[in-house]
Amino acid sequence: MNYQHALRFGARLSAPDATGDTAAGGATGEANIAATARLAEELGYDQIGIRTPGDGPQQDVLTALSWTAAHTDKIGLRAEAPHVPALSAQEPAMLARAVASLDRLTGGRVELVLGAADEPDAMRPDEGPYGRRSDLAGVVGEALDVIRALWDVRDRGLAGTAGSVFRVSGAQKAAPAHEVPIALRGDRKEMLELAGRRFDGWVTTYDGAAALEEANRTIDDAARAAGRDPREIRREITISGRFGHRGAPFTGTPGEWVADLLPLVVDHGVGTIMIDTDDPDTLTRFAREVVPALRAAVDAALPHGSAGVRIRSAAVRARRRTGVDYDNVPAGLAEVVEPGDLTYGRFRSGYLRGGAPGVVLRAAGVEQVVAALAFARLHPELPLSRRSAGHGISGRSTNDGGIVIDVSAMNTIEVVDETARRVRIGPGARWMDVAAALNPYGWALSSGDYGGVGVGGLATAAGIGYLVRAHGLTIDHLREVEMVLADGSVVRASATENTDLFWAVRGAGANFGIVTSFEFEADEVGPVGYAELTQDAGDRARYLVDWGQFVESSPRDVTSFLIMPPTRGGQPPIALSRTVVDSDDPETVLARLQPLAGLGQLYAQQAQILPYAAIMANASDDEPQSQGEPVSRSGLLRHITPEFAAAAARVIASGSAHWFQIRALGGAVGDVAPDATAFAHRDANFSVVLMGGHDAVVDALWAELEPFFEGSYLSFDSSLRPERIEQAWPPKTLARLRALKAVYDPDSVFDDNFAITPAPSPATTPAAPSGGTR
Repeated sequence: MNYQHALRFGARLSAPDATGDTAAGGATGEANIAATARLAEELGYDQIGIRTPGDGPQQDVLTALSWTAAHTDKIGLRAEAPHVPALSAQEPAMLARAVASLDRLTGGRVELVLGAADEPDAMRPDEGPYGRRSDLAGVVGEALDVIRALWDVRDRGLAGTAGSVFRVSGAQKAAPAHEVPIALRGDRKEMLELAGRRFDGWVTTYDGAAALEEANRTIDDAARAAGRDPREIRREITISGRFGHRGAPFTGTPGEWVADLLPLVVDHGVGTIMIDTDDPDTLTRFAREVVPALRAAVDAALPHGSAGVRIRSAAVRARRRTGVDYDNVPAGLAEVVEPGDLTYGRFRSGYLRGGAPGVVLRAAGVEQVVAALAFARLHPELPLSRRSAGHGISGRSTNDGGIVIDVSAMNTIEVVDETARRVRIGPGARWMDVAAALNPYGWALSSGDYGGVGVGGLATAAGIGYLVRAHGLTIDHLREVEMVLADGSVVRASATENTDLFWAVRGAGANFGIVTSFEFEADEVGPVGYAELTQDAGDRARYLVDWGQFVESSPRDVTSFLIMPPTRGGQPPIALSRTVVDSDDPETVLARLQPLAGLGQLYAQQAQILPYAAIMANASDDEPQSQGEPVSRSGLLRHITPEFAAAAARVIASGSAHWFQIRALGGAVGDVAPDATAFAHRDANFSVVLMGGHDAVVDALWAELEPFFEGSYLSFDSSLRPERIEQAWPPKTLARLRALKAVYDPDSVFDDNFAITPAPSPATTPAAPSGGTR
């Protein structure tokens, strides 16, 4: 029987013992095992494993594997744990955390094999810390319970198991980077049955086709009895042999090796073949002469070939949501994350918004985005969300029961023309990484104020950041985009190609497609002055007016953001400002900041000259674990008048607003004509954001402020009221956007981020996309 697994090949290497000798011929010490691992990676092996010496002082396998990982880049790493009966009561939890850490450090390259005491000495019925052989399956199963409980972040909370040998209670979980497969090495009947019931794979040293057939039968029967598909369990054999004189199996010519291996794959379901050798010549010849020939033979013998098919476990299938055609998710995506996957917790939510999507389709290239979008279009009844880094307030980068197309893996940052300062950036890149990449060139791109925000969302909205008054909005530096349209076509848009689309992308891009590449012209930006001031704001209204006058009267090299938090615990009202001066001259920086410092008594201050990249390096790499829904409103102001300041002071004093922020605009923003981009509010000097806990409460507070606004910045607004669309864009701009929507997305495929209604019959029909279509 064949189990339709993708055919994989690995090398099982010998770990040196603690004296520095090597248990098997070939590699001699730590340096050579790293060299052999690098050779295996260069030869295209899928994974490497490390076995411990049979006797003598032993190296820790995970430590040796970590050493190997540091000397390789992408090859899979198979961690073979010590024999479970020899583990102390604490070690399954320690093992789980160590494997999870290694998997995260290596970007998801680790697999785990639990041993089950195959050596005769370990099989004595009256020895071992946990009793007789008859208890072995239960002991191994309890170890598996502990490991999986600590890795399971699908549900929030602490981990706990109640085994008689291994147990944890109230333990913090430690998620690996990906869903680490756990296989069982063991050939006795109770181990085979356990593998069928509970493990992801079964590992054995090849001992003939008859033994393999019998073992598979036992595993399959146990799997079916447990309600599992036998295909869920990957079958792996370890072989050893030599090229040359033909004797036993896996000797002779490469063709004879292929003849030996082919029936094991086709008739007995072997999915992984590990060659047990440290000899570089054997590794090389097997990879170059056996592997490709065996793949070709399997391709010819099986309908699915050596590529296999996607097989999902019963546990994963049990958590599937209704309405998603899981069985026809396109092949070739970087990752498909379902609610039953252990990695689901990393991708279900955004930084500010909780979610429970039916499936997350992770794309690592343009073709994958096209495939993911085509799948989504087959589900018009389901919500469709798009995510770059998941930070958006307005953009629904997650949903409940729908589809998420995640482009966070498309995060490259490439200088394409150093003379012209042209930079090509993927939508999944974070702005802190962009700033760090540009810093060595003395360049920067004004973005937001938080480095964890993704390029994709911000660069299709506007981009109001710490350099905005000196260098304009982020979109003002955009020179070209590549994007996937609603119909799946891929186009480029710039000032000379698909110009209507390029106009729309800069300010309303979420309505027209998925941008897969941005090309910017960066600015020359050296070290800048940066100040964080905490000041008395006992008279909030007066402080707001004075701060607004400070901003408007300052040279455009000054950009200031202001936060006025509600008072807590009888503390006095305060104002928190974050201000950047685009200069590295200390006297200039001091002169620019002195008027701000004079607005109120200083409770705390910090001012320094540092790279812009250092300011943006303020985000965590931890996965978002948000719950609930952000409630936010946004408006644009020309001036902070005494009337507005008085209303804002009342809103803040109510204590019902969790967050009140004003960002400076003006300066270079106004250098761009209002009709040059879809962001038309070029005369605004301030952007105001209010956040709270409930829509009704926030709406009541916002009603006091709304009469003062002329437009809004939708990236900071969570309201779904239809009138927010009309407030975001002036009538002429909105009419043009609706006409373009009718051309590029008439079916409103992209309706997750303040969707514009397509014009029913536009007076003038824009030209269809031209050029750059693939």
